[in-house]
Amino acid sequence: MERVTVLSSDQLYNSFLDPKYIPSGEDKYYLRNTQVKAPEGGWRHLTSSEIETLVKNDNTAMSWDTILVSGEFDPQMVKNNKFYGFIRLGRITSNGLQYHDLRLSCGISNSSIHSCDIGDDCAIHNVHYLSHYIIGDRCMLFNIQEMSCTDHAKFGNGIIKEGESEDVRVWLEPMNETGCRKILPFDGMIAADAYMWAKFIDDRQLQDRLKSITQNGFDSRRGFYGTIGYGCVIKNSLIVKDVKIGNCCYIKGASKLKNITINSSDMEPSQIGENVVLVNGIVGYGCRIFYSVIAVKFVLGSHSNLKYGARLINSFLGDNSTISCCEVLNNLIFPAHEQHHNNSFLIASVVKGQSNLAAGATIGSNHNSRTNDNEIEAGRGFWPGLCTSVKHSCKFASFTMLAKAAYPAEMINPFPFALISNDEAHNELHVMPAFLWMHNMFAMARNNWKFANRDTRVFKVQNIEFDAYAPDSMEEAIQARKLLDRWTAKAWLLKQGKKVDGMTGDELVELGHDLLNGPESEVSGLEVFGENMEKSKRKVRILKPYQAYHAYGDMIIYYSIRNIAAYLHENHDKDFHSISEMFDCERKKVWFNLGGQLMSMDDLNQLIDDIKNGTINTWKEIHHRYTEIWKRYPMDKLRHSYMSLKHVLRLVTLTDEDWINVLNRSIEIQNYVLQQVYETRKKDYENIFRQVTFQSREEMIAAWGELDENSFIKQQRQETKEFIEKIQNLKKLFDR
Repeated sequence: MERVTVLSSDQLYNSFLDPKYIPSGEDKYYLRNTQVKAPEGGWRHLTSSEIETLVKNDNTAMSWDTILVSGEFDPQMVKNNKFYGFIRLGRITSNGLQYHDLRLSCGISNSSIHSCDIGDDCAIHNVHYLSHYIIGDRCMLFNIQEMSCTDHAKFGNGIIKEGESEDVRVWLEPMNETGCRKILPFDGMIAADAYMWAKFIDDRQLQDRLKSITQNGFDSRRGFYGTIGYGCVIKNSLIVKDVKIGNCCYIKGASKLKNITINSSDMEPSQIGENVVLVNGIVGYGCRIFYSVIAVKFVLGSHSNLKYGARLINSFLGDNSTISCCEVLNNLIFPAHEQHHNNSFLIASVVKGQSNLAAGATIGSNHNSRTNDNEIEAGRGFWPGLCTSVKHSCKFASFTMLAKAAYPAEMINPFPFALISNDEAHNELHVMPAFLWMHNMFAMARNNWKFANRDTRVFKVQNIEFDAYAPDSMEEAIQARKLLDRWTAKAWLLKQGKKVDGMTGDELVELGHDLLNGPESEVSGLEVFGENMEKSKRKVRILKPYQAYHAYGDMIIYYSIRNIAAYLHENHDKDFHSISEMFDCERKKVWFNLGGQLMSMDDLNQLIDDIKNGTINTWKEIHHRYTEIWKRYPMDKLRHSYMSLKHVLRLVTLTDEDWINVLNRSIEIQNYVLQQVYETRKKDYENIFRQVTFQSREEMIAAWGELDENSFIKQQRQETKEFIEKIQNLKKLFDR
């Protein structure tokens, strides 16, 4: 138990750094001096007249000899302060500073300052305790209770300092409440780092290497001061302790900031608002954190927001995300996540981005288990509906939607773009594969546009695939078609009164393929049921299997031709024959979403091997490897597009006639996409219940605008026109 103790005056002001941590030949300021750039002309001691003026202005100091100033120093602007220890002051003039409506004169007043470096043209007023900080130029510090830094400050990084024991190290515990997937937070961590570390917990060598890389990536010596970058404004705040703050950061009314780094710059400034509590974490560039937020043991990606009482604990939140009014515990969340409602709850999950949790969603109820070691894994585009309750453990394919329901048991959904619903009347789980493609194309197409459009990062460290039609989701679509083949074949055999047991899995797939590629009447009326999709004895009914099967096929063709056409449009020396010659290989079937960046499992395995064998030794080198893989990704994606096209067409090679046919088909699919975008939005204009609040059509149009003038629909029409022109031009290649 810590107790209040009595210190001598010398101990009180000269015991920041224990002498045993000071190297031979150095003084206690040796690290501080590396953090500070001396002004042009250096520092000087106060003159006797300056000291006299300071004393008349009710300033006191343990020793005026330990206060240094730069060349331009107006002592009239320094009033009613207490100075302790070694202090260096930059330029102080009679000028003032303004930020928004806050106007303060330069200088220092009504403050207690202990061993600090203060930059040029700063305004520091009513800071009751300012200790061991280096403050940049043009900073405004106003009405702060305590702002201090200890000799062992880590600024949110998961390291230990000289002389510290392992048990003081701060870990993050994402994805699992037990802490079995714990990772070390660090300044510069992105979602890819966090997921690689948390996912491969069975690779002990990798775990040890990542811990070592993190520890070695930061200076473990004691004695570094807290830093405030230039142009920062901190006002009306209570406690700022062991905090590193970047340039141009705005902090107003914060309750407690402790052991954190706040990244901020003039191009990507961060803001912290009223009643915020941030402890043990990292805040990315361009973040906004406002109104009674509590975040403890966290990493917040760049350009993300926490608002309105949000609680983020033991979690990583990726770039371009927003969480407000809700509770988020033990999660690893990839970029572009939205969660806005007070009564939503997310726990012990990895959510792979481009996701949205609606009001009342409870993702991760533990009521079905004796322990808290369960998890949820949700692919890109996860969207549970209003008042949805999902229990551990579950796994969902990309772009899964959950209809409002209290789902009673664990689920595995292998179908991308699917809608899952709970039919309580018949006690069945219903799954409609490819629902978004068939019935909500407006949302599908708009998602592709909005995520990229909302990416406001200036420096994009985390590489992100925003396109819904990408190798991960298309590979899921390919596997989904095989499941539909198999389960449709079983349903048909049972209806015919034939035995299923005598057929192999491949034979079932072939039979299902023939059925689903034949007339729809052949399979209409079949009751197709999923297997191993819910931990229960009730049936899992697959809705519209025939339509979904062909929807997936169209998606794969659409994905493939879009990428191939874009490549040929940019590379005029290439044609369809060169595409065939370039990619005479097997399709890479396993794609890994590493924090939003897609890569083949081969690339990921090579990266992990290089980390373990010492080829890669720093996080900077790891990030460089991510970038190198990302540079190759367009060609990897093109290769996967071509191989997927061959797979869905069941062709070893494509003849000129095959290419022409598939190009014509891609035009039909693009027109379908445009038509469905229009039709799904048109439903709102024809829905009598949506019209009921308007007295006339004129009022409705005034509120919504004309359907044909919808900006997104107009954009889709233009993109369709350009796509068709591109395809028609490519068809001319066969006339040469």
